[in-house]
Amino acid sequence: MNSKRRKLLQALGGTGVVAAASPYLSFPAFAQNTPIKVGIIAPKAGIAGTIGECGLRGTMFAVERINATGGIAGRKVELIVEEETNPKDSIERLRKLVLQDKVDCVQGIVSSGVSLAMGAVAEEMKALLIFWDGTTQDGVKETMANPRYVFRSTDNECEAVMASLLAIKYWKGKFKTIAGINPDYSYGRNNFAAFQALLKKFGVEHKVVADQWPKVGTTDLNSHVAALKAAKPDLIFSSLLFADLPIFMRTAHGAGLMDGGTKFVFPAAGFQHTALKKSFTPEGMIFGHNTLYFDHKDASPLQKDFVKMYVDKYKDYPHWEADRAYFAMQVFKAGVEAAQKAKNAWPGKEDIISAMEGVKVQSLGGPGHMRKDHIAEQTFYQGLTTHKNSYDFPTLGTVDTMYSDQIQKPPGADFWKWIETAQIKL
Repeated sequence: MNSKRRKLLQALGGTGVVAAASPYLSFPAFAQNTPIKVGIIAPKAGIAGTIGECGLRGTMFAVERINATGGIAGRKVELIVEEETNPKDSIERLRKLVLQDKVDCVQGIVSSGVSLAMGAVAEEMKALLIFWDGTTQDGVKETMANPRYVFRSTDNECEAVMASLLAIKYWKGKFKTIAGINPDYSYGRNNFAAFQALLKKFGVEHKVVADQWPKVGTTDLNSHVAALKAAKPDLIFSSLLFADLPIFMRTAHGAGLMDGGTKFVFPAAGFQHTALKKSFTPEGMIFGHNTLYFDHKDASPLQKDFVKMYVDKYKDYPHWEADRAYFAMQVFKAGVEAAQKAKNAWPGKEDIISAMEGVKVQSLGGPGHMRKDHIAEQTFYQGLTTHKNSYDFPTLGTVDTMYSDQIQKPPGADFWKWIETAQIKL
C-alpha cells in the first residue's frame, strides 16, 4: 500500500487529489502519515500497580487490533504512557501529554482521589479525557457535574448496588447483624452507605455491630479483624480492592473469622481474584467481577480471544480494568470514525466529543455505550463463589448478569435520592 501510494503521489504531482484518485485510500492523505496520539495515565507500582498493569494490557490489546485493521479512520494509534501516582503529579503528567506531547485524547486513571482532581483540570484545559475508573458519587457531583471534555466510567457504586441486591436476593431473612470493613476514603464510605440504604429500601432489618475503616495501603489488619470477630456479625460487607484485600482474607482466615456461618459480600474482589487462594477464601461469598468475568462460559469470541492471549502472554487471568481500558479506546475510536464520516474530513475535538455521546460499542465483557451525559453503561457480572474449578482460586458458581442501567442512576439524578425512589428489581 505504501509503495502504491508513493507512485500515485509521483504521478499526480501532489497530495491534493490523492484521496479522490486513489482506490487504496478512504481517508485524506495526511491521515495516512500522522498517527493518532493517545496518552495513558495509569498506576504502574504500589498498591494499585497490578490494576493499572491489567488496564494497560487491555489498552495494548485494543490498539494492536485497531492498528492491524488500518487504525482509527485510517490513522494508526500511538500510545504515550505516563504513571498515575498522587493527584498533583498525575495532573502534571496530564498537562505534559496535552501541551507537550500534543495527544489527541487521554485515557486511564484508577483512583477516585486522582480523577476528582484531574477532571476539573481537564475541563479547564479543554482536554478530551476518558476515565477507566475513579468515579465515586459524592466527589463527581461536586467536581464533574456536567462535563464537556471528560467522559466517565460507570459509577463506582454500581458494583456495590449489584452486590447488595444479590445479598438481599440470596440471603434476605438469613442475617440480622452486619459489619463493614472498607477503605477509609470516599469509595469505601459510599459503598457501605449504599449497601445499608438498599437494605432499608427492601425492608431488611439489620444492625451494624462493627464498622472498620483501615487507611488505604494498610498491611497490618489484625486489630480490624479482631474487632470483626468480637462483634460476631451474621454478614460482613467489604469494598477492599487493592493489595490489602488478600492480606485481610489471610488474616481473617487465620483468626477463625470464616469458621462460623458468617456471610461475605465483596463487590470489588475481582481486582484481586487470582491472589485470593482457595486455602483462605471461602465458597459461597458474593464476589464482584463486574465488567469482565474471565471464566464466563457464554463469553463472546472477543473476550475468549483476549483471555487466551492474556494467559498465553502473561501467565495470569485478567480482571475488569482491562475491560474498562478496552472500552475507553473503543468509544474514542467509534466517536472519531462517526465524526469523520459525518464531516467527510478529519474531525475536530468538538466534533469527536459530540459523536462519542450516545455511541455503542462491543467491549471485552459485553455490549456497552456512552451516555449523552458522558457516563458509561456496561455489562456487570457477580455471583457466589465456588471451589469447583481447575484453578487455585475461587470462581463463580452462579453468574448473575446485569446491565448497568439497572444499577446506575439515570441522567440528571442524585444517586442517594435515586436509591430511595428507583424501581429496582432483585
